[in-house]
Amino acid sequence: MAVQNRIRKVRKRDRSLVPFDQGRIVHAILRAARSVGGFAPDHLPGVNDRIFSCGDDAHIAEFLSDVVVATLNRDPRHWIANFPPEIEEIQDTVIHVLRSFGFVTVADAYECWRWGRHWVRAGGITPEEFVGNGYPTPFHEETLAWNRSHGCDTVEGLNAIVRSGELPELVAAATERYERSVDEAARKVLARAEAGLRMIWVTGPSSSGKTTTTVKLLGRLEQEGMEFLMLNLDDYFWPLVEHPTDWLNDRNFETPEALDIQGINRHLRALLEGQTIAKPIYSFKEGRHVGTKPIRLRKGQYLLLDCLHGLYPPLTAGIDRGAMFYLYIEAANMLYEGDGTSERLTQFTDVRLLRRMLRDTKHRNHPPLQTLLHWHYVRAGELFSIIPLMGRADHVVNGGMPFDLPLLKPFFVPDGIWPKPDEVAPYDTFLDARIRYRRISGLLGEIAGLTLWEAEDHALIPGDHLVREFIGGSTLKIPHNE
Repeated sequence: MAVQNRIRKVRKRDRSLVPFDQGRIVHAILRAARSVGGFAPDHLPGVNDRIFSCGDDAHIAEFLSDVVVATLNRDPRHWIANFPPEIEEIQDTVIHVLRSFGFVTVADAYECWRWGRHWVRAGGITPEEFVGNGYPTPFHEETLAWNRSHGCDTVEGLNAIVRSGELPELVAAATERYERSVDEAARKVLARAEAGLRMIWVTGPSSSGKTTTTVKLLGRLEQEGMEFLMLNLDDYFWPLVEHPTDWLNDRNFETPEALDIQGINRHLRALLEGQTIAKPIYSFKEGRHVGTKPIRLRKGQYLLLDCLHGLYPPLTAGIDRGAMFYLYIEAANMLYEGDGTSERLTQFTDVRLLRRMLRDTKHRNHPPLQTLLHWHYVRAGELFSIIPLMGRADHVVNGGMPFDLPLLKPFFVPDGIWPKPDEVAPYDTFLDARIRYRRISGLLGEIAGLTLWEAEDHALIPGDHLVREFIGGSTLKIPHNE
């Protein structure tokens, strides 16, 4: 359809002006869609089904570009030839339009690609470290191949394993695979220990299993004689008064800017130089810093940090890359819907949402609905400063387990903590939460779950297992759950 457009130019990142070309918007949207199998995976009856009457993917991309143009034209400043929209504003608008029409998968691909290119331009990553839309990667393909060889690459196959009583064998095999990966990470660290290594980062998206993996890695390395100073970067959060609330009275703690990045960087460099720092002490109960503690990195010690945004370049500006080891954790279990014939993968980000919801309920007194409504901040943060930077990692561990969903289900439905429809109904216009709620509700309905008794049985799930960080019953000391 034709839309009125008064925008004649675009301001590039170097401040130069070039002619506005809607075709570039069409191409960018279409490229993002094709990278994830087209728009069809985001087809949601009752949300965006009428858009599919536009025709094929090319026509849908054209329609969405028209909406982008109409949205940009809402700002009368852009009608003045020398005050046009900038590239970043156009990209922000593309993401807003995609998400507003329910094209979540396409928006994620576009956003990850966008910020990946940003970090290449900024020198945060090399072109060889660029991971495109973040999915699929050789890491994901390897996981899918493993699942296929064990018959758990589809919901139907996983259900058959649960119903036949063969889940203990799958748990044992998947656990062994994870532990071997942590072993390999430890070997890589040890190999670097005599070559200038000073600092180890454990990083990755929310609820991927960073904390348990950190504890396990620490145990392995301490057995080899390494000594560590652990620095809790949560103490560097800005005071609560500097975190404004949104329309849901929520705050965005998921962005690296929620932390005093310059303060962290200054303290890291000082510690590596042998200086004593006054580390802040943050009270989450009071939402402010309540004091400081002097700490110093002793000779022979290594810094160990567990941080969502460990790969974020400004954190380590001015620090020799060779002095740092990055361990990246992602809970990426590759599972096809149904019997796999649709070739549509379930969203492994949904498993992380369930993990976090359970952990937040058990250990942080956060209502489950609050976690669901907050998740858009989680995704925005990881698509900006976590997933696009994963190419920097020295080793990648998969914290996703093929048995996650059967294990998690009894904690959520039918009588668990999953929000009831009437609880979600007041937020029906919040499309991100509405889409995730409907998608996960359907997935939980299709999965053959364990009983609570089976999930809590240490004979099935060992007490030191990564998933116990979320379901409870861990025999490890999990700092964030204390």
